[in-house]
Amino acid sequence: MMKRLPIILIVLGVFLVSCQQKTTKDDDTSQVSETEKKVEYPEVVEFPSMDSLMITAHLYQIDKTSPFILLCHQARFNKFEYSGIAEKLNEMGFNCMAIDQRSGGPIGKTQNETYLRALKKGLEISYVDAEPDIRAAIKYVSQTYSDKVILWGSSYSSTLALYLGVELDEVSAVISFSPGNYMADQKGSLIDKLEGFEKPMFITSSNYEAKYVKELLEKHKMIEKQVHFIPEGPGHHGSRALWINQQGGEEYWTAIGAFLNDIKN
Repeated sequence: MMKRLPIILIVLGVFLVSCQQKTTKDDDTSQVSETEKKVEYPEVVEFPSMDSLMITAHLYQIDKTSPFILLCHQARFNKFEYSGIAEKLNEMGFNCMAIDQRSGGPIGKTQNETYLRALKKGLEISYVDAEPDIRAAIKYVSQTYSDKVILWGSSYSSTLALYLGVELDEVSAVISFSPGNYMADQKGSLIDKLEGFEKPMFITSSNYEAKYVKELLEKHKMIEKQVHFIPEGPGHHGSRALWINQQGGEEYWTAIGAFLNDIKN
C-alpha cells in the first residue's frame, strides 16, 4: 500500500495542474473575448487619399446595415465639426464617418491630421485640392461599409459634395450646408451641373445666404425628395448650424430629420 501512495499522489498532482491550466486558459480566452467586444467610439480609421496622402477619420458605426452618411467639414475645421452631430445621426438610425480633409485646420485643441500631413509633405491645401480626399472617402465607405453613400458637406465641402453627387453613382443623396459657385472656373458652373439633378438633395444655408443658394438652383426644378430649406431665423454658415445648443439649431434639426426619414424609408 505504501508503494502505491506516491504513484497516486503523482497522478493526482498532474490532474490538478491540468485542471488549473485549463481554467486559466478559459479565463484568458474570456478576457480576450471581452476586450475584443469593446470598440472605440468613435473609432479612428485611416485610409489613403487618391494621391496616397493618409486620411484620418472618425467612424460612428451602429450596425452593419443602416444607411451610411459621409461627413465632410468646412474651411479651417476638421472631423470634430461633427462631434455631437454624428451621435444624434446615430440615434436617428444612420452610420456615419467624419473625415479630416487636407484643406482645414484645428478646432480649439483638436487637430486636423490630414492637413498636418499635407503640410509636412508640401502639398497644396486649397479647397479644390481636398476633392481627392472626399473621393477616396466615398470609395473607402462604398467598398468597406455600404455600396451607397449619403454625402454631407459643409461650406466648401458642400460645394464639392454637389459636384461629386452629380458625377458619382456611389453617392445616393447629397446634403449641402452653405454651398457656393466659387469653383466654377476650375470645375464648371454648379448652376449648369445641377440642372436636371434627380438624386435626393437637402440644401440649406443661413438666412442671408439663401439668395445665393437660389441662384445655384435657378436652372433646376426641385422634385420629390429634394429640399431647399431656408431658416426662419438668421441661421448659420455650414454644418455648425446643428451644433448642440446652437441658437436656432432646432429648426435645422427638424428639417434635416424629416429629409433623412423620407429617404430612409
